[in-house]
Amino acid sequence: MFTGIIAATGTVAASEERQGDMVLRIAAPGMDLRGIKVGDSIAVSGVCLTAVALNGDEFTADVSAETLGLTTLGTLVVGDTVNLEAALMAGDALGGHLVSGHVDERAVLVSRTPDARSERFEFEVSEQLSRYIARKGSVCIDGVSLTVNNVNDRQFGVNLIPHTMASTTLGQLECGDCVNIEADMLARYVERITGNGSD
Repeated sequence: MFTGIIAATGTVAASEERQGDMVLRIAAPGMDLRGIKVGDSIAVSGVCLTAVALNGDEFTADVSAETLGLTTLGTLVVGDTVNLEAALMAGDALGGHLVSGHVDERAVLVSRTPDARSERFEFEVSEQLSRYIARKGSVCIDGVSLTVNNVNDRQFGVNLIPHTMASTTLGQLECGDCVNIEADMLARYVERITGNGSD
């Protein structure tokens, strides 16, 4: 489990395809890996991965074919920057919202416009996922916990403050770029309990 509060950004040091899936090696000099051990979870741009090897300030993780199909990790190349967060531990502050690291799908950035000192980002998701996006609810974008400001059919908007723009990869996005989206898990549980889902 994660919070959507990014601890640091890292860099793809190596990316290797292996029999339909992938092995990623991430350099994370800004993240304290001393408390991480093999088998622990680390969110990489919002995707929960298991550390299978640790070496200094780098960790290695396997990425399954299922994950490659749902997320942007398959498009990463050496030198790309990723958002990083270690798994939540008992007693840690919950500064964002509860995030599982199980990405729903890729969303597309359709616009970004200045809004005072912030910027308004508008994303488009599938019709199926859009029903879980609610105004003033939470959403996780590339691992970053954000508040939804507006919803219009399949599109929704969030505001990014200067700190978020500078300390995560979101400030580097351009229109047409894809991001990893995880809807608030509470919406899914409510739908399941009430039986209002279409699945």
